[in-house]
Amino acid sequence: MRRLPNTLPLLAALLAVLLAGPAASQSAVARSQQRVATAQQQGTQAQRGEPSVLKSDFVRKAGRRGLGFLYNMKFREAERAFSKISKRYPDHPVGPFLQGLTTWWRVLLDLTDTRHDERFHEQMKTVVERANDLLDESPESRDATFFKAAALGFQGRLHSNRSEWWGAANAARRALGPVLTLVERNPQNADFAFGKGIYDYYTSLFAEEYPVAKPFMGLFPEGSKERGLKALRRTAEDGWFIQTEANYFLLQIQYRYEESFAKSRERVEWLRREHPNNPFFHNFEGRVYAKWGRWKEARDIFDTVLARYYGGRTGYNDHMAEIALYYMGRSHLVYDEYRKALGYFVDLERLTKSEEGGEESFFRTLGRLRQGMVYDALGERAAAKQRYRSVLKMQDHADAHARAERFLKEAYDG
Repeated sequence: MRRLPNTLPLLAALLAVLLAGPAASQSAVARSQQRVATAQQQGTQAQRGEPSVLKSDFVRKAGRRGLGFLYNMKFREAERAFSKISKRYPDHPVGPFLQGLTTWWRVLLDLTDTRHDERFHEQMKTVVERANDLLDESPESRDATFFKAAALGFQGRLHSNRSEWWGAANAARRALGPVLTLVERNPQNADFAFGKGIYDYYTSLFAEEYPVAKPFMGLFPEGSKERGLKALRRTAEDGWFIQTEANYFLLQIQYRYEESFAKSRERVEWLRREHPNNPFFHNFEGRVYAKWGRWKEARDIFDTVLARYYGGRTGYNDHMAEIALYYMGRSHLVYDEYRKALGYFVDLERLTKSEEGGEESFFRTLGRLRQGMVYDALGERAAAKQRYRSVLKMQDHADAHARAERFLKEAYDG
């Protein structure tokens, strides 16, 4: 079985929540199925309700402009654009949601830094509260349903990134009903298809990767990888507010699960073309080429990332440089350029030196392991063993401990 990132453990946790008791199961499934069953009838009523701010020319223009700033790391400009929407709609969930996206990107640029977590959760909590107020007034409100689902989805993603599976599962459970209802009521809206696409793909993947769970998957509406990919492609092509998110999720899927170089490159090239100053997408482009052994292209990309980091470009922070240094070291190791590789791994270690008592970062641990491999390749066995032993005292990432133990018994031979 493949080693899988956060999304599938999240689904396992969600399944645990659903199995926790009758109340949880009824809340997550029966209620959402009831909403879906009545969605088409309610959809007609919704068309007669208050107009959606998402169709407002003002919101679409200011929102799209703000998102363009945000994805290109112009945080102040993005906040100014979003604040105009907040002032126009002071009690609407759209304001805190967009402001929360700015906080989200500060989190995403360095997931080892938890300083922004509390603020982000508070912003998403405000979104949900305002959405619930709207739903109390108008149960068929498309805006309320959309923003509630989106806020809970983002909270689930942060909990998942922190390996807080119970919190992630509860957010996912609460989002499930709004996600399913939204697309049923508004099948013509490309943005609304996004959540259902994520749901369809990952529930189907979960059933494939964990066949032991199949008997319990009846608690969920049936998923489909093909249907999920189709929905995500639709949002990626025709979406207005979350087009970038759809392209990013498609990139993750093609990179991690479908393992298609051509399709991964297609998605990351779109992200880089639309958001050329986004370091997260910039590094991901290099990782795509590295995964498929295109080390020359990867090296050129990571070299540019580092140049922007040393030049002080906004968003190109220590964590982004950490990733680039690691892959630059690997690229030289691949070509037996051991001294150059060692230089990058040593620079990585200096950059990621943790405070006493702090957790070791993913790339710091792997960088130390690679130092040992370099020393073995150079014939400096004592130095290599010292690095491998130190890895065993660090936090385990990507089977680093098992690899270090293997290389302690038998030297890495290049």
